[in-house]
Amino acid sequence: MHGGNVIVAIAQEASGSAPALGDRSWSLRALFTVGFLGVTAGVQMSDRGLQAVLLSAIQSSFDVSDAMIGALQGLAGVLVASAIAVPIARLSDRISRKIVLVGLIVGWSLLMVLSALAPDFPLFFIGRAASGVTEFAMIPIVYSMIPDLAPERHRVAANLSFAALMAAGASAGFYFGDAIVGAADGVFPQAIEPWRKAFLLLSLAGVPLIVGALVTLDPPRGVVSDDQPLSASLLVFLRERWRAVGLFVGVAGSLMIAVQALNPLIAMALERRFDAPIAVIGHALGIVTLMTTIGCLPVAGFLDRLLQRRFGLAARPIIMGVSACAAIPCSLALLSVGDVDRALIAVGAFLFLTCVANALVPTMLQDLTPANLRARSFAVWSFVVAIFCAIGPLAAGALSDWLLDGQLLAAIAMVAVPALAVSMLCAVRSARG
Repeated sequence: MHGGNVIVAIAQEASGSAPALGDRSWSLRALFTVGFLGVTAGVQMSDRGLQAVLLSAIQSSFDVSDAMIGALQGLAGVLVASAIAVPIARLSDRISRKIVLVGLIVGWSLLMVLSALAPDFPLFFIGRAASGVTEFAMIPIVYSMIPDLAPERHRVAANLSFAALMAAGASAGFYFGDAIVGAADGVFPQAIEPWRKAFLLLSLAGVPLIVGALVTLDPPRGVVSDDQPLSASLLVFLRERWRAVGLFVGVAGSLMIAVQALNPLIAMALERRFDAPIAVIGHALGIVTLMTTIGCLPVAGFLDRLLQRRFGLAARPIIMGVSACAAIPCSLALLSVGDVDRALIAVGAFLFLTCVANALVPTMLQDLTPANLRARSFAVWSFVVAIFCAIGPLAAGALSDWLLDGQLLAAIAMVAVPALAVSMLCAVRSARG
């Protein structure tokens, strides 16, 4: 197959081995478990939004450069976390996934405290990287559980519902950042920086989450005999699927360079460019993030159903490529916008289009992956994509420091545009028959 539609062919081959679970019904406890896991992931991801809103204060406390902030948002926030998440996911493929999830919640709470009390930037960096492990490790484990919790006919809806709850949590960190700082100041009267108090207050959310986790369902793994030729080794699976995996990483990885160049740095970039109050920017970004990350889900589902009638499984790379192409003008607009309102419109359009591109990725991976390798496959995929994710904020921060004299918004655009172009080209290649 010469550069043709290898993703589609492999997906068709793999999906043929999936067991038919359409006649299985939801249980009340399974519904609660999916909802609870979405809320838990959302609460954990909210610390990323909170951190993004407070970046200027954190940078001032530790007196570090834009490049170091980019490393914090890229290396600590994504790459280190997803790398260590791989062995945790491997562990969850062997023992009770519920036990692993409870341990991750406990670890997240303790590491939030460590981050809040860190006396210097290196220790803060370590704390944020370690807390990111607990967040990134949870996501592949949950996606490995959903096919064992949800009826097959509701699997896409369950995936999208989990993503929606997670997105709501991430946007809440932006929107309620200023409110969290204000509430934390009342709870903790000690004479420490307000951002530290906010991290301490958020860490307390781990207590009810631990209690709730104890009553969730730990479903049996749905392993079928057709999985066995591929289940002996993840390396065997990757060797047999290398064309599909490699081409998919090219599409999704380049897209994530663009997304992560913008998402973790945009609050500080807008604050710096337009001298706007961080509370105003945080509220606006919270609304934009919530509307785009949740609003894209029904759109992605509709487009997937509509285009599959004509293009089959090639619909998903087509959706990704078109969305990446449409996001390029939004990135270019950041170079010339004259006020914060127009900048937020460009950011909202960019986030919506890139979220549409990524919304169906978990379903694609579930189709490709044997049941007893799902958590590890999702974790390895997350790590590979995280390498690309780390490039975004690192490159934008370095450009801002070394070439653009602190013009962070322009640096974001200069990283995002070529990355989107590469993603579009890879998607075109993967969709061609």
